[in-house]
Amino acid sequence: MVPDQARSIFPVHPSVSRLCVYLLLVTGLSAFAAGGPNILWLTSEDHGPEMGCYGDANARTPNVDALAAKGMLFKHAWSNHPVCAPARTAIISGIHANSSGGIHMRSMVAMPAGARMFPEYLREAGYYCTNHSKEDYNLPKTEATWDVSSNRAHWRGRKEGQPFFAVFNSTRSHESQIRTRPHKQIADPARMRVPAYHPDLPEVRQDWAQYYDKVSEADADAGLRLREIEEAGLAADTIVFYYGDHGSGMPRSKRWPSNSGLQVPMVVFFPEKWRHLAPEEYRPGGQSDRLVSFVDLAPTVLSIAGLRPPAWMQGHAFAGPHQTAPQPYLFGARGRMDERQDTVRSITDGRYVYLRNYFPQVSQAQRVDFQFQTPTTRIWREQFDAEKTNEAQSIFWRTPKAPEELYDLQTDRDEVRNLAASPEHRAVLERLRLAQRAHLEAIRDVSFLPEGEMHARSQGSSPYDLAQDETKYPFQRILAAAELASGLAPSAVPQLRTLLNDGDCAVRYWAALGLLMRGAETVQREQGLLRRALGDASPYVQIVAAEALGKFGSAADLEASLSVLRELVATSSRGVFVTMSALSTIEALGPKAQSLHDLVRSIKGDAGSPDARFNSYVPRLIENIVPPR
Repeated sequence: MVPDQARSIFPVHPSVSRLCVYLLLVTGLSAFAAGGPNILWLTSEDHGPEMGCYGDANARTPNVDALAAKGMLFKHAWSNHPVCAPARTAIISGIHANSSGGIHMRSMVAMPAGARMFPEYLREAGYYCTNHSKEDYNLPKTEATWDVSSNRAHWRGRKEGQPFFAVFNSTRSHESQIRTRPHKQIADPARMRVPAYHPDLPEVRQDWAQYYDKVSEADADAGLRLREIEEAGLAADTIVFYYGDHGSGMPRSKRWPSNSGLQVPMVVFFPEKWRHLAPEEYRPGGQSDRLVSFVDLAPTVLSIAGLRPPAWMQGHAFAGPHQTAPQPYLFGARGRMDERQDTVRSITDGRYVYLRNYFPQVSQAQRVDFQFQTPTTRIWREQFDAEKTNEAQSIFWRTPKAPEELYDLQTDRDEVRNLAASPEHRAVLERLRLAQRAHLEAIRDVSFLPEGEMHARSQGSSPYDLAQDETKYPFQRILAAAELASGLAPSAVPQLRTLLNDGDCAVRYWAALGLLMRGAETVQREQGLLRRALGDASPYVQIVAAEALGKFGSAADLEASLSVLRELVATSSRGVFVTMSALSTIEALGPKAQSLHDLVRSIKGDAGSPDARFNSYVPRLIENIVPPR
């Protein structure tokens, strides 16, 4: 087995440790001879640490506050991904979603060879495992994952004396509930703290007030489940976790991998009988400075249950006999959000937050339909278009994004003052940049491939397993191309020219993107290379070249680009990922692509999709281009 402290630096392939895991599970069964602890997870959706126990005066969260008063809260807890599906994928697997390939919203990729969802290990060790009831994994679940996973799931179904692991998820605070009207208002909009990035308008204050009301309802759900444990006489035998699944559902929190989108409340309670399993720093009523994240939850619950976490898990146990030393950093990542592609990576040391934007050509606020249903998003956009937003409020909408962002949470809790160019913070920037890059290397981040290319290369295997094979995924070359392209330095153009001839299509994809990102002057100067790229063997390279030449080339270039897009956009012939990419480019070209609109209307949205989880994205893109008549 690889030592715990080395797991994030030298990840082990799952199949290598399969026998070791089996032997450890078998030998670990004795830990339950006298009855192991019950483990209860209370989770809620779309809310950050806006709770009384975290010092928020506007919050009304008596149940979780009481749990924190007798337990402990973590001051620095991150979801690894700022939206539910990849976040829950990291939880259930113990693998970063940008390592498993499950980073893209509502996607589906194969499980790494030899890996299993962590409840399977608990069940083999004698636990009764239930989930009530949201899953939303971007990895396939097997029948062995849960005893029951439905809205009827409950620990009461266990056998006499059998320890349980039970999850109860509250949907009360979900993004959709912020905008549900009519609403019986309890929180006072006038008392809301409006973050610096939001305009201070009545609609915004109303949404924030309703958000606090919904967090109170999630807290009430937690209280109900805690009372069930008390009334059953199980409190002395039950370890409790409470956490939210990512930051608030308000815009510039959910979907964005800065602290506002990734910080979550996390409160734990270990009754006296099981205090020896608590984090080393555990003190009733205390607060921990330990950095913890969702990828740590699977190894932690296995450790609490007496099982050594398998070496392929990328998280670090923070409780139980196999807990590790505190980690120096937490990591975040954003991929495709519904119908919109983006690539962002982030890191924090608890004070500073560093973000690396690999798609600077798109704004933080790409038009994700679901986000625009929130009144705050719409009024904020109207204010920006009318030039009524200040600098802090405009960052969300602007392009290009800065390739690098650095924020000091001590002096700038809203993350609106980018210190990346500050000489005084140069050492901090370089330290976090290097740590972030080392992390990408350690987990073999597979999501620098276009989504469709990732699926094509991993066919018959999994993206995780693909990424371990340097011949199939030359990671260093692809990452270097992505960094060169997205750094936006004009001096990089000669290297980008060379990379457009690389033997790997993902390198050529980033090289073409690098020319597109630099705008009209660069595209016009390099139009010969881009014209040749229209005939590339990779459709993703072709599509990027078509967008560059369609936006900034000649009339002949536009016609050639439209011809390529016309051929590629049909779902049935090329598959859903090519169609999504082509539609995004058709939308980006606006009126220039009007001759393709009748073809766009004729596309069937569910054709060529490898899984039903992808089926909504093509119709959404079509509607953005040609709204229903």
